[in-house]
Parts: sequence; C-alpha cells; structure tokens
Amino acid sequence: MLGLLSKPNISDIPILARFNIQGIEKQGKALLQIVEEIFDAVINERVKIVEDEIKNAGKKKDSIHILLELEKQEVDGVKINMRQLKAIMMFCRHSVNILNIIMHTIVAKCAWLLGNSNNKYTPAQAALTISVVTISLFWCIMKFMKSRKEKSLLPPGPPGLPILGYLPFLDTNLHTQFTELAHQYGPIFKLKLGNKLCVVLSSPSLIKEVTREQDIVFANRDPPIAVLVTTYGGLDIAWSPYGSYWRNIRKIFVREMLSGSNLDACYDLRKDEVRKAVEYVNTNVGKLVNIGELIFVTEIKVIMSMLWGGTLDEEKQNRVEAEFKKVFEQIVAFCSKPNISDFFPILARFDIQGIERQVKCLREMVEEILDAIINESMKMVPNNVEDPIKSGKKKDFVQILLELIKQENTGDTFNLTQVKAIVMDVLLGGTDTTATMSEWVMTEVMHNREVMEKVQKELEDVIGINNTIEEIHLPKLQYLDAVVKETFRLHPALPLLVPKRSSQSCMVGGYMIPKDTRVFVNAWAIHRDPELWDNPLEFKPERFLSEPNNWDYSGNNFQYLPFGSGRRICAGIPLAEKMLMYILASLLHPFDWKPTKSKEVDLSEKFGIFMRKSTPLLAIPTKKLY
Repeated sequence: MLGLLSKPNISDIPILARFNIQGIEKQGKALLQIVEEIFDAVINERVKIVEDEIKNAGKKKDSIHILLELEKQEVDGVKINMRQLKAIMMFCRHSVNILNIIMHTIVAKCAWLLGNSNNKYTPAQAALTISVVTISLFWCIMKFMKSRKEKSLLPPGPPGLPILGYLPFLDTNLHTQFTELAHQYGPIFKLKLGNKLCVVLSSPSLIKEVTREQDIVFANRDPPIAVLVTTYGGLDIAWSPYGSYWRNIRKIFVREMLSGSNLDACYDLRKDEVRKAVEYVNTNVGKLVNIGELIFVTEIKVIMSMLWGGTLDEEKQNRVEAEFKKVFEQIVAFCSKPNISDFFPILARFDIQGIERQVKCLREMVEEILDAIINESMKMVPNNVEDPIKSGKKKDFVQILLELIKQENTGDTFNLTQVKAIVMDVLLGGTDTTATMSEWVMTEVMHNREVMEKVQKELEDVIGINNTIEEIHLPKLQYLDAVVKETFRLHPALPLLVPKRSSQSCMVGGYMIPKDTRVFVNAWAIHRDPELWDNPLEFKPERFLSEPNNWDYSGNNFQYLPFGSGRRICAGIPLAEKMLMYILASLLHPFDWKPTKSKEVDLSEKFGIFMRKSTPLLAIPTKKLY
C-alpha cells in the first residue's frame, strides 16, 4: 500500500482518472479489501472478548470498545458507522491497545499474502510496519495540504487545459496578449505553459520588488534551448547564471570595451563607418533605401572592429560581415520561435521541431569564422602576458579575453568556448538592438513630419548648415534624445525584457512565487499605461524634456525600463546610446526622408526576441535645400 501511495499516478490529472491507466486504483481497492477483512476479523473477535471481560471483571473499556458503542448510538447528532470506525483504527497509531489487539492478525495475514508463512514476525516488527505506513500516510496528507495552501497563494490567472496549460491559447504577439490579460486579472497573474509556471508583472511597484528589493532572488535567467545552444550552455553575459563567473565577465566587458576612455578611443572607428553610411545614402538619393539593413551593416562593422580590430584584412572582413548577417538572421528567428521542448523539458531529448539541431548547424558555421579570427588573434598574444586589465596597452576585446586564458589568477578559468560565447553575445546584442531601434526612430519621425522638422531644426542650430556632425555635439541634441526615448517607450526592443527565474520561493505583491518560476516583466504594458502616462498612444517626445535626469536608461525609474533594471540591466547601454544618437543625427541632418509613394509608413510590430517592424522600412532620401 505504501508503494502505491508513493507512486506517481497519471490519474491524479482529473480528466484521466476514469481510465485508471496504471491500474493503481484497482490495486489499491484490492489491498483495501484485504485490510477490511483483517479489521472485520479483529472487530468481531474483540466484540466478544470485550463484552465478556466487562461483564466478568469490570475492566475499563478500551478504545475499540468505546468506538463500537458509539457505532450503536448517536452522540451530539453524530453517528459513527462501521466504515468510519475502520478508518479511525487505521490512523490511531498512538493507541497501544489497538496495536496489541490487531498485531498478530496483521502479521499472520501479511505473511500468508507474501508467501512467507515460515517467517516469524515479532510484535515490534509489526508495530514498526504499521507506524511506517501511518507516518507515510500522514506525510502524504500534509504534503497534499501544503500543496493546496501554496496553490491558494499563487497569483490569479486564466484557466488552461490539462497538461498543455494555456499554450493552445497563446497569441503570436505575447506582449499585447499579456497586457489584455493584465486588464482582466490584475498587474500580476500566472500562466501554466506546459510544465512551466510563468508569472507576468505589469506595474512599477511590482518591478521594484523584483529588481530592487529581491534582486538576487530573480537574478537568474530562464533561457530557451535555442539560446542555450547559441551561447554554449549560457556562457555569455546576457544568459549566464548569476554568480562569480557572470560578475567577472561583465566586469571585464564593461571595463575593457565600454569604459569612457575605450569608447573615446574607438570614436574614429564609429566615425568612419557612419560616414560610409552617409556616403551610401548620398549615392542613392531619390532611390529606395532599406534603413534597417543600412544601420545593421554599419553597426556590425563598428562592433567587429572593437572586438578584433585589424586582425582581418578588408576583403576577409567584408566576407565575414556578410556571412554573419545571414546566419544571425536565422539564429534570431529560431530563438524567437516557440519550441515545445522549452515547455516540456522531458521532450527536449527528442527535439521534435528540430530547432536544436538547426541552431547547432548555424552555430558551427559561426564557429568556423570565429575560430579563424581567434587563431589569427592568438598569434598576436605573447606567451608571457601582462595583466590585460592593468596594462596600459591598447588591445582589442578578443585579445584581452585570449590573454585571460593564459593567466592563472583570474578567479575563473577562461577557455576558448567561453570566449566564443561572449563574442556571439556582443555581436547579436550589440547589432540587432541598435539597428532595430534606429529603424523604429526613423519610422516614427517619418510618420510624424512635425517631429522630423523639429529634429532637423535642432541639428541646424547646434551643428550648423554645412558642418559635419561629431560626437561632441550629441549632448546638446536634447530634442533628438527625447525622440529616441519616446521611441523606446512605444517600441521597446525587448517588450518583455529578458525573462527572469526565481532561485527560491518568495512573495511578490502578496502572492507566492514558487522556485524556478519564469517571470516576465511587461515593459511594453507599463510604457503604455494610461495611469502612468498622459495620452500614452501618442508619439510625444516633449514628455521627456521636463526633468531629463528622471528619464535616463539606468532603470531607477520603474515607469520607464527600455533596458531593464537591477543588477542584470543591459551592459551595453553606453555604446548603444552613442551609436543611436550619432547615426540618427548623421542621417537626419543632411537628408529629408519620405516613405514610398505607394503607401504610408507601417507601424505594425512583429514580436520576437527583438520587437521588429512587421515590414522593413524602405524610404527615399532627398538632399535638404538650404
């Protein structure tokens, strides 16, 4: 019986109970019938013995006799029947009288049932067996009660189907669907997606709890399988588990690639690539230009130059850029695609949709390119290296990581796999986010012509008519900065940010969040909440001109979270901010931009790992006339 009680039973899913697939209910009934026979024999025998003893010796009544008497009468409106009496006997493990009475009968019956009639069971063994069974039953009941109590503390949420949960009802645009569900169930609600319990947060106060007050509890990620394959099991910065390794690589990345001095030193790289983009537009005046693709190519050239500098000659570099662009498009598509293995981990080994296999093939293509680059870079790394962090010598980022491999006192041992994971992370995160947001800014200014005119007027006032924009001009472009921030408000690159995972059970907003829950932060909903913003659907950059310090990208204002908040906030903010402002100013200062004559600007969104436009932005540039 203990074995049956401990065995997982698929019939505990109520809809399947009627089929008794594993036969557990049938076996349990058979065992219960045997126990009932034992109890019947004990009770019948005890009735005779107790009556004789009480009549002849006047002995005190024991528990069974008292229960037998209660079975014949009604006390306080309650009458105990024989079935209830047996149930009470089964759970009265503390009654020595009951144990002594039924002990020998149970031992004999069990020995006969097991075919061990030659074995001799002592009363102590029988008592131990009964105690173990009773304690196990008690433990199961307590576990069940605790589970029910915890479920009652969970946030509200929509019902789902058995096994599948809410999966069949998910929309392709999760951010809008989650916003609608928040209107129905409140700013915190739960969803069961397959085997995954998910919680969605949609209010600044709840975000503060998760990213400030309980930041460490929610500092881990819940990466999908496609991301794990791409990042070699989560060895990158964005998806790595929280711990010393993550802290070390983030510190190195911020200090060696994104420090103010390093960004200033790489300004010439950015300037050269941005001016090449301007020259390209100049040669295509009056023709259709794919703005997103133009900015993506510009951004990837800048990132690659910062990663491995002059390791490759121009011809190889151009070939690498083309190959990376093609492969990255496919990787992003697979990472955005729903994968049944993410919702039912038990099915992961089968890779039913083939996503893991296809992403591995794409990663191998990238690896071939990275291996060639790393091999070239390793030739430049001497055997006896200085500390790359303390050395004053200028090195590219890959060289710094390779030198860390040769050091023994870095705290965490680095290897080539980790170097490739970090490089992949920087390339994917650094290029796609900036390109996507630049395309959205250009879309909004073309859709709102008066905004474009104000931006161009500011550029003329700050830079002059015939002058070329430099990065030193950027801090003075306050209206353009407000336009970028307003675009981030309406079209955050990651509308649900990067999903978090709770490392332990905790309370958020008065509700229980169990361990290993996937937590979504619906930044898209917060940015469009009419209780937080005036006319939230209107593109109005002026809202960011008042108190500009209150609207930065630090994540301290939980009403505005384009890059997240807390210790896992996006590490690449300094570079992204510079590149966005610089390339947008460079494209808007000398040119007017208009959509194609056949249609208006399309503002529809396509949800994915990055929220892109549904259709690429094709625009016609014309030279401005002064």
